[in-house]
Amino acid sequence: MTRSADVHGLIPVLATPFRGDGELDLDSLARLVDFQLSAGVDGVAVFGFASEGFALTARERAAILRVVTARVGPHVPVVAGVGATGTREAVEQAAAAAEAGASVAMLIPPHMVKPSPTQIVDFYGTVAGEGGLPVMVQDAPASTGVTMPVPLIAELSKLTGVTSVKVETQPTAPKLGAVVAAVAPDCLVLGGQNALFLLEEYARGAAGTMPACEFPDLLRTVLDAPDPVAARAAFNRALPLIRFGLQPGIAWSIHKHVLVRRGVIDTATVRPPAVDADPATLATLDAILADLDLA
Repeated sequence: MTRSADVHGLIPVLATPFRGDGELDLDSLARLVDFQLSAGVDGVAVFGFASEGFALTARERAAILRVVTARVGPHVPVVAGVGATGTREAVEQAAAAAEAGASVAMLIPPHMVKPSPTQIVDFYGTVAGEGGLPVMVQDAPASTGVTMPVPLIAELSKLTGVTSVKVETQPTAPKLGAVVAAVAPDCLVLGGQNALFLLEEYARGAAGTMPACEFPDLLRTVLDAPDPVAARAAFNRALPLIRFGLQPGIAWSIHKHVLVRRGVIDTATVRPPAVDADPATLATLDAILADLDLA
C-alpha cells in the first residue's frame, strides 16, 4: 500500500498507551488514533519525544505501527520517529518503519558523540538513501544537545530523500522563518514544542505543526478559524493546556492523564525514566480541563 507522505497541517505525536502493568495497550492505542481522526487531523506521528519512544522495544514499535497504519488508511501520513544515534541503527529503524507502513521517518541527528556538520550531512544522506522512507529532519537541540544552524539545515534539505524539517529550537518562530527562507523550495517546514508558538510559526511560513495528541480538536479550531482574531481567541483558550504539557520530566504523564480524563485511553501509566505527575499537579490539570469543559 502506498501511503501519502505529504506532511502538512495538524500532525499530533501520539502517546504510547500502557496497561497498569506497563505492557502495551493496543486497544487504547486504537481509540487514540480514532480520536485523532475524529478531530480532523492531517496526519499522525509515532515514536516522537511525546511518545516515550525511548522506552519501546523494536517488537513494540512494529506492533504500534501495525495498529496505527491499519486505522488511518492510505491517505493519512504516518510519521515514525527514529531515535537511533548511530547511522547503521538509524537505517535499520527507518527500514523497519517503512516495512510496517510508515510514510516518513522523523530523524534526530546523532548525539551521543557530538557530530561535525559534515558528519550530520553524511548521516542524513545515508539514512535518506538507504532507509526506504522520505526523511524529516528534527531540529531539537534541547533534547539532543546538537545545534543545527540554518545554513546546515538548508544543506540537508537539498539531499535526495530529505523532504521536511521540524523546527524546535527556541525561539522557534524566528528560527522557523529563517529555515523557510533558506531550504529547498519543495521542503516543508513544521513547528513543534506542543504548538506553543503555533500562530507565530504559521505567520512565518510553517506548513504544519506537530504537538502532543491530547487536544487535536482544540488546535483544529485554531487552524480552521475564519480570521486572525478568531484564531487568537481559540488559541488563547487552549493555551493553559498547551503550556501545562510542556513540563520537563512529567510531560508524558500530563499527556496521558488528559487522555484518560477525556475517555480516550484506560490508564496514564508511564515507563521509567518517565515519572507520574504528583497529586497537586493533577489537581491543577483538572481545573484547567474544567475551564475548557473537558472534564
